[in-house]
Parts: sequence; structure tokens; C-alpha cells
Amino acid sequence: MLLTLDNESATLKLGKNISRYCPNNAFIIHLLGELGAGKTTLTRGLLNGLGHQHYVKSPTYTLVEHYHLNARDIYHFDLYRLADPEELDYIGLDDYHDNRALCLIEWPEQGGNVLPSPDLIISLQYQPKGRQVSLKAVSEQAQDLCQQLRQDYSAQSSA
Repeated sequence: MLLTLDNESATLKLGKNISRYCPNNAFIIHLLGELGAGKTTLTRGLLNGLGHQHYVKSPTYTLVEHYHLNARDIYHFDLYRLADPEELDYIGLDDYHDNRALCLIEWPEQGGNVLPSPDLIISLQYQPKGRQVSLKAVSEQAQDLCQQLRQDYSAQSSA
């Protein structure tokens, strides 16, 4: 699925729309894109859609920020500063993956083969105006999510 987002508001809205269709069981989203492409903005929209009303910061220095919303654990990772994928063992990466956790992982390529496979891969790229966003469903749950989003966005563009 390919979308063009004109501005920050559109990126926040996409995050909120994704939150509407995220399954309630374990779900992993990889966020790809250059610095400033909108990965944290998209995450902020998703967290806002799940009920978080406070500031959302990129966990560049802490590696992970934890949120507990609607009886669910959500972990926002930023692996940009990770020097070696083995460092993920030191933060207890396996402990973050339970049967209901939602994991949002920025810079997953820094995690190498240590990271679990994603359900959904979201790539954000700069465009002359706004951003181009690609959503790639890896799991069946993500295929359902993308189908719902596709219906929403096609209904909006035809209105």
C-alpha cells in the first residue's frame, strides 16, 4: 500500500488510523526512513489513537519507551544509536514480547537478526511535497490492517 502524506497532520492521522486496526495480540511494526522522515510523528499519532495524551519523544538515548494503554503494553524502540545488535540482549529484548505487546521499532536494520520478524513494515520517504509512505504487510493480521486502511483511504479520495 502506497500513500502520499502532505504534512505532519496527515502523518499523525495515518498513525491514528493504524491504531484503529491494530490487533490486540502481539504485533510488531518496523519503521524505516531517514532522520526526520516522520517515524516518531507516525508513532505519536498511533499512540494518540490508542489514548495516550502526553508528549511522545523518540527514545534515541533510552532505546525504548514504555506505554501502558487500555490494559496493553506498547514499546517504542529507537535503535539508531545501537552499535551492535548484541546490545539488545542487555536490555532484555525478549522480555518485551508477550502475547499482547505492541512493538514499534525505529531503525530495525540496526538490530540485525536479533529482532523478531515484523508483522508490518512502514517506510517513510521524503518527497518534494510531504512524504511517501509504503506499508508492507508481512503477517495475516497486517494484511487485514492494510485492507481496512485501503478501504478508508479509497473512500476518502472518492468523497
